Amino acid sequence: MEFSSVIFYIAAACTIGGAFGVVITRNIVYAAFALLVSLFGVAGLFLVAFAEFLALVQVLIYGGAIVIVILFALMLTRIEDFEHLTDNGQWPLAVVAGLGIFGVLLIAVLGTSVRTGPRESVGVRDMAEALFRDWAVPFEVASLVLLVALIGAVVMVRAYGGKD
Repeated sequence: MEFSSVIFYIAAACTIGGAFGVVITRNIVYAAFALLVSLFGVAGLFLVAFAEFLALVQVLIYGGAIVIVILFALMLTRIEDFEHLTDNGQWPLAVVAGLGIFGVLLIAVLGTSVRTGPRESVGVRDMAEALFRDWAVPFEVASLVLLVALIGAVVMVRAYGGKD
């Protein structure tokens, strides 16, 4: 077995294990950390595919920023909002829907032939030029949306918190 295959299987196990941990845990903080493990596994898969820039973006943007925003949202949420939560009665329907989607994806993956050939890396310079030339405005809009959501959470907590 090649070294790249071993790294692929380790990264895939981290991705699937982390995603499974997000779904089955009842503690939201543990779910955020399991999401972080899953996102690091996806970054490992990008590295195996010679997509170094995407792996770096995966770690910095998703692994760092998104998980931090989730943890900030948890810290800013009032504990009283969680006292009256109960289990949702629609979980059997969600399981059936999830298994159905998994089946469709599995059929699609098994029914598609994979082209193999020599792997090559895309230059970071070419990727950066395309990102900042073609996608700069959507990237900035996404960052503004995240900033507005964080400011909105702070304002909502301060409005109901009572004390400064």
